[in-house]
This record gives sequence, structure tokens and C-alpha cells, in this order.
Amino acid sequence: MRIMIRLSLVAMMMTVFTAVCFTLPAMAGDTAKLDIAADKALKKLYANNPAAMELSKVAKGVLVFPVMRKVGLIYGGQYGEGVLRIDGKTASYYNSITASYGLQAGVQKFAYVLFFMDTASLEYLNKSAGLELGVGPSVVIVDEGMAKSLTTTTTKEGIYAFTFSQKGLMAGLGIQGSKITKINPR
Repeated sequence: MRIMIRLSLVAMMMTVFTAVCFTLPAMAGDTAKLDIAADKALKKLYANNPAAMELSKVAKGVLVFPVMRKVGLIYGGQYGEGVLRIDGKTASYYNSITASYGLQAGVQKFAYVLFFMDTASLEYLNKSAGLELGVGPSVVIVDEGMAKSLTTTTTKEGIYAFTFSQKGLMAGLGIQGSKITKINPR
């Protein structure tokens, strides 16, 4: 009986995940829309977080994921497409895919931005088959408290991540792995 319940839950979650992923707007085919969405996301981040604005002035690259969608029910996943900006200009496009497993349930939408503070971290993104968060350069997740005390003179890590514009509800604990891979939109 327990196995049937688990299988039903997994099947339901996979159905929801598939529906969400396949009904997402396909921004990869439209670089102009993705660039506009990235501009809006950066504007919102900088308006609400002066530390992010300061980091952008010295960062070697800024990778913007304007819309990430996450869904989970025991098994979960998230997906979004982003723009790498170097010196304020679009250099390339990426996607971010995350799979997770654990005690989790919900649906959420959010944005995140990665600031590459040194050449080595940016080169790792460009030369690897995909940046796996948790592997390679150190990534510091910046929360509201840390952002208040973060300055360009206190940055010591290769990559800083800001998450913002969360909507929806996602609760739980789990193990997850994220991979960021270069894409070639039409």
C-alpha cells in the first residue's frame, strides 16, 4: 500500500513538473525577449539592493536568470534561461537546471543573478561543459543581512549569488544539484 502511495505521488509530481516545463515561454528562441527580461531583472535588483549595484561595477561578468520556475513534491526541479553580460553587453546565453530530492512540496518562481568577481571564475564558466554549483569556484549566496554589510572591499570569493522576486510557495528540505550550461538560441 505504501509503495502505491509513493508511486502515485511521484507520478503526480512528474506530471506537474512536465506540465510546468512544457508550458513555459520558450525564450531561448527569442534572444531579444530574454535580453529585455534580463534588463528588467537587473533594474529591480539594483533598485532594491545597493550592494548588488556596487558588485556589478567591479564584476568580470554578470549572469542574469530573470525567471526561474521551481516545482517539487518529493522530487523536484527548476529551470530558467539567462544572459551573461560582460562590460554591460550580452556575451552569451545559458540555462540553469536543478534536480532535487527530499521532503519538499510547492511551486515557486524567482530570479537570480550571479556576479563573477574574478577572471578565473568567469573562465571556468566559459571553458567547462557547464558550471555545477557546489563544484568548482566558491559561490556565496547573499541574503538580506549579508547584503547590508557587503562591499567591494569585503568580497573575497569568486562568485556571489542574489536571489529575488520570489513568488509562490515552496517548503521543505532536500538535496539538490544545479548545472548552468551555455545554450545557442536561434
